[in-house]
Amino acid sequence: MAARRDPPGKARVRRDNSSFYWEWRRPAPQDFGFIGLLVRFAVNVAALWVAQWLVRGFDIDSAGALVFGAIIFGVINAIIRPVLAFVTCLLTIITLGLFTLILNTLMLGLTAWTAGLFDLAFKVDGFIAAFLGALVISLVSTLLNWWATRNVLAPMRNRDEAW
Repeated sequence: MAARRDPPGKARVRRDNSSFYWEWRRPAPQDFGFIGLLVRFAVNVAALWVAQWLVRGFDIDSAGALVFGAIIFGVINAIIRPVLAFVTCLLTIITLGLFTLILNTLMLGLTAWTAGLFDLAFKVDGFIAAFLGALVISLVSTLLNWWATRNVLAPMRNRDEAW
């Protein structure tokens, strides 16, 4: 019997009789390569644009502010958010995950503050605007990441496996 090879980035789940088996596979190189980074940056830009379009009090006045704001937002979410998520893990568990919304709000507020240091036209007026903006960004990012994974990154994986 030949060993089964799963593509990278896939978790294998199988049921043997009454036991449940799950094994983690390493992520595919496309997820963290240049194209994957570019796709996630485009998702960030799109999510920020939709949020500023929908939420009153969350304003991005130029395309340059949108692009540099997305860079700042991505860096803050990659560096500061994991540390705060670890520190507030117990609070997140106690609130059944709802504190994650507050954490996302803080990250958006920190992004606006940092953008203000660089004189970017990226403004968030108060907690409610930051909360609603973070909520919209989370929803749009989830949908666009799901779409991009299926339609952009998955065909790249299939093409690489054919070689």
